[in-house]
Amino acid sequence: MTEIMNGVSGFFWQYDIYFRIVISAVLGFIIGWDRTSKNKPAGLKTYTYVSVACTLITIVSIEGAQMLSEPDSGKMMDPLRLAAQIVSGLGFLGAGVILKDGLRVKGLTSAAMIFYVGGIGIGIGAGFYSIVIFATIVTTIMTKIGNIFEGREITTVRLPKLGKKKDEEDEDNVGT
Repeated sequence: MTEIMNGVSGFFWQYDIYFRIVISAVLGFIIGWDRTSKNKPAGLKTYTYVSVACTLITIVSIEGAQMLSEPDSGKMMDPLRLAAQIVSGLGFLGAGVILKDGLRVKGLTSAAMIFYVGGIGIGIGAGFYSIVIFATIVTTIMTKIGNIFEGREITTVRLPKLGKKKDEEDEDNVGT
């Protein structure tokens, strides 16, 4: 049994980078599927591409820093420097889905979700599987709850006029 566990563990660690890409693609796809089902401007492919691209950039940044840094030469690279530039690109993509129609602004949720999926990609790329999957589950549950609240019709309640009795209100409404 120990040999099997060591084999599985060794396989996972040997191909960890590939698992990161697959997990990122699956999570991006799930979020994109939700958006596509609501006929939103960014959908399946957009979210999958953003998530995988962010994962790939993060992996390249971290692995490149380890590979190109020379330990005793004082030459060190910052592994998150390249990943930090992802945020600028996500802002550009997010701005592209925000539309103004008169006084209404559309696409803010799509822009926020592009930023969010970028975070998923960075997290998976850096190897933080459990926290990213947990964050995706919590966010999905909370947005479903939010949809329930947004879908309910909010009705206004008419309060009775203060200072008048019921008989006086009836007399005021007789001629109308």
